[in-house]
Amino acid sequence: MASARALASLPRRIAAVIYESMLLGALALALGFALLPFYGPAAPGEHSLEILPPFMRAVSFGVVFAVCGAYCVWLWTGGRRTLPMKTWRIALESASGSVVTAGPAVVRYLASWIAPACSILAYLILRPYGQGRWALALLAINHAWALIDPDRQFLHDRIAATRLVAELPSRKRSANAITPADAD
Repeated sequence: MASARALASLPRRIAAVIYESMLLGALALALGFALLPFYGPAAPGEHSLEILPPFMRAVSFGVVFAVCGAYCVWLWTGGRRTLPMKTWRIALESASGSVVTAGPAVVRYLASWIAPACSILAYLILRPYGQGRWALALLAINHAWALIDPDRQFLHDRIAATRLVAELPSRKRSANAITPADAD
């Protein structure tokens, strides 16, 4: 049975993505600072700003990837929503209109990495030619997909069989709410 809820508008979904990106960026920075003591300086008292060795960068990425994944999967399942979804009054549901379970949420999270993975690969290919900056454009793949998708869905939502819908406004009125009849 398909849901009767209307799909959230594209500008609204993009605004939520931008907001979510800022929150996840802050989470990644906090994780980076939390991991600093584990890297340690090369010598006691040394304070340098050297780039981490490849192994430590991989460990850092793995931790950020796992924690951000846990954040997303937890808040996308069981009817829960992230702060940007609440702010922009958007809900995530399966294509059939039911609550999203862990499986589709994990698929959605992994599919959301398609654009960053393509961008990183393109950067590695284009960097030797001095054209690495063009790889940045590939970050829009998942969201630009909505421009060609018949239902205006993001690529990761299409792959995971999920969709972002407009949250229905609450019909509850508070005791202090002014009704049109009271305004006269």
